[in-house]
Amino acid sequence: MTAPTTSPERPGREGSGDGVDGVDAGSGVVAGERRRVTVRGVVQGVGFRPFVFGLANELRLAGYVTNTGEGVVTEVEGAREAVAAFCVRIAADAPPLAVVESVSHESVAAAGETGFRIEASRSQGPRRTLVSPDTATCASCLAEMTDPGDRRHRHPFITCTHCGPRFTIVAGLPYDRANTTMARFPMCARCEREYTDPADRRFHAQPVACHDCGPTLRLLLAAEDGRPVVAPDRDPVAAARRLLAEGRILAVKGLGGYHLACDARNAASVALLRRRKNRGDKPFALMAAQLADVEPLVRIDDSERRLLTGNRRPIVLLRRRSDAASESIAAEVAPGSPDLGVMLPYTPLHHLLLGLPGDPPGPRLLVMTSGNLGGEPIVTDDEEVLTTLAPLVDAWLTHDRPIHVPCDDSVVRVVDGEELLVRRSRGYAPLPVTLAFPVRPTLAVGGDLKNAFCLGQERHAWLSAHIGDMDDLATLTAFGRAERQLESITGVTPTLLAADAHPGYRASGWARRHAGERSVRSVQHHHAHVAAVMAENGLDGTAPVLGVAFDGTGYGDDAAVWGGEFLLADYDGYRRLAHLAYVPLPGGDAAVRRPYRMALAHLFAAGLPWDDRLPCVAACPDDERSVLERQLQRGLASVPTSSAGRLFDAVSSLAGVCHQARYEGQAAIEWEAAAYAWLRDDGASGRGYRFGLVSPSGGGDAPLRLDPGPVLAAVAADVLAGAPAGLVAARFHTGLADAVRHVCATLRERTGVATVALSGGVFANALLAAGCARGLRDDGFTVLRHRLVPPNDGGLALGQLAVAAHVERHD
Repeated sequence: MTAPTTSPERPGREGSGDGVDGVDAGSGVVAGERRRVTVRGVVQGVGFRPFVFGLANELRLAGYVTNTGEGVVTEVEGAREAVAAFCVRIAADAPPLAVVESVSHESVAAAGETGFRIEASRSQGPRRTLVSPDTATCASCLAEMTDPGDRRHRHPFITCTHCGPRFTIVAGLPYDRANTTMARFPMCARCEREYTDPADRRFHAQPVACHDCGPTLRLLLAAEDGRPVVAPDRDPVAAARRLLAEGRILAVKGLGGYHLACDARNAASVALLRRRKNRGDKPFALMAAQLADVEPLVRIDDSERRLLTGNRRPIVLLRRRSDAASESIAAEVAPGSPDLGVMLPYTPLHHLLLGLPGDPPGPRLLVMTSGNLGGEPIVTDDEEVLTTLAPLVDAWLTHDRPIHVPCDDSVVRVVDGEELLVRRSRGYAPLPVTLAFPVRPTLAVGGDLKNAFCLGQERHAWLSAHIGDMDDLATLTAFGRAERQLESITGVTPTLLAADAHPGYRASGWARRHAGERSVRSVQHHHAHVAAVMAENGLDGTAPVLGVAFDGTGYGDDAAVWGGEFLLADYDGYRRLAHLAYVPLPGGDAAVRRPYRMALAHLFAAGLPWDDRLPCVAACPDDERSVLERQLQRGLASVPTSSAGRLFDAVSSLAGVCHQARYEGQAAIEWEAAAYAWLRDDGASGRGYRFGLVSPSGGGDAPLRLDPGPVLAAVAADVLAGAPAGLVAARFHTGLADAVRHVCATLRERTGVATVALSGGVFANALLAAGCARGLRDDGFTVLRHRLVPPNDGGLALGQLAVAAHVERHD
């Protein structure tokens, strides 16, 4: 805590919003001292003012509490011991959804008050408070919703200070109803009594509503003339459940956008949704009524169980059971995937849709996927959804509470008992990462895939919710809207922009177009990956790390496609000490979509024959193979790449697992699945394949090359000898983890650096990430991994911001 030496005048009572003045905690205050206490962090929208009111009442203190743009400000007056206890307990006993970052207090003149009150919020001054993420329906609200005697029985928008929408409804600070999308719904007399009653759980709960005064549900049905019509049913949810049971596809409005929903056990419905959305083989997520509904399908450990049932409710990637009954869900839900993405209901409407106790039977497992066209951002607008999603759905279950900012579902997996974010969005955004050093107001725009941007100022870095792939106008428009909204609720006005060094990235182009007179700092892609894991682990940059950055694509300093990098890095710069040896990338994106091309390119680079018995050779049509051979021999349209992601594609096809990728990362995902299944069922793979490590000729500062040629030769030999693909995949994973371990040990001898930072999308692979971390720790390294942001490009902006802002401090 800090105690300022100045004693500013006590703030006046004027304010904005709908805070309630004059709520009195009673008299009986013992004269003594008075202190002004400022609490910063996630302290608005989480029941903090009611908590302060109750604490002051308990300690017999007089004064007031109010929301400001800076946080919660309170003044307490009374016995010295009681005031001291208040200053400690205001953080120690804070409400469950609060995140207290700091508490500062200072002495002010005693006012002789005898009561405690909640004052109206004040909008003047800087905005430094933190907005809470959206939070799943709490147990108390769920109990009321299922109680026929409660006035909110079956209320689809039930909420209190401990749960419900926050980030997606906030239009400005302070967090008051007038600054949310609930402003259009005046409270009825009964809700207002709860809102103003300090003893009530809904005391100052801004989204509070009931059947009489809250948002209204509607079920719209597709009509032949193209204009949806309102369903005649009095109960929209019951009608929607019947439609789902009949095999229909619905658009369902959630907290941060629309979902597309259908019965996960109905193969025809799932296949139809897959065709309508042009989904390819990309897995769908499931929403289950209860854990018991998915336990026969997947393995769930304690960490995963806590994530599934906690207040964030992300999609959790769970390993499928080998003995799961095939009829439990449609095969089209996640064809070829080792995982099922599962979430539990997180809104009252979801609970109603999946059925409360006593409801008629209905689907207990729903496909619940983002409501959008392929490649576009999730749809949030109630008018747009009627046209954009019209070709995909048979009905719309919607309501009239607007969504202010899009927010997709978060996706996580558990690695070594620790949470690893794959997509950071609902439930996590906009919580900031605390930096180990102050930064000037900065906007980092992220990359083109899995885009999320980052705003930073002082020691806070706010990452946006997931935006998507920046390949169309709709996503760029969504990016701009989300950037303006995050600026408005953080109070950050960027004076510096940071972007990827790739000259063709659309996100970088956006930064240049919107920079005005502000400078734009370019940051190399893999340097940003390493800096991101440094920043979230609290490193201040005074000591370098060995960064291992493995991903699919990143623009290198030599204009090659990097992606298998070993860097000596701090925030100010980096040096490339080693990398995967270059191989041709024939046809660019064509090689990414068709992994067999990557396999043939790797065989070519290793000097290995294209044996017709190899699955990747057989998968390549004869005419394409002849053209590809000439292309590789002449170096036409074949930029060199060191990508670890493309190496995964190559061996996946070489062993016959995946030859064509119908969604990003499919070959690598199925390759990990094959290895996992082998290790699960057989328990061992023996010795891993051995990579070569080549020193540069003539010495000097040229980087070491990690040669995959010996691995390709060993894989081809095993495949031709009839080795199962799972065994080959397990040996590859073991071999690559051993190679990382060997290279890092070699680089430690040369640099003396014993801290390794693992980043890049390849480290979303649980087997590789766990194997590398375990081996490096056994060798005495300190290993830094991602916990707060994704290792893929969804975390890139944090590293861009850390590098750009740190470099600017020293220029």
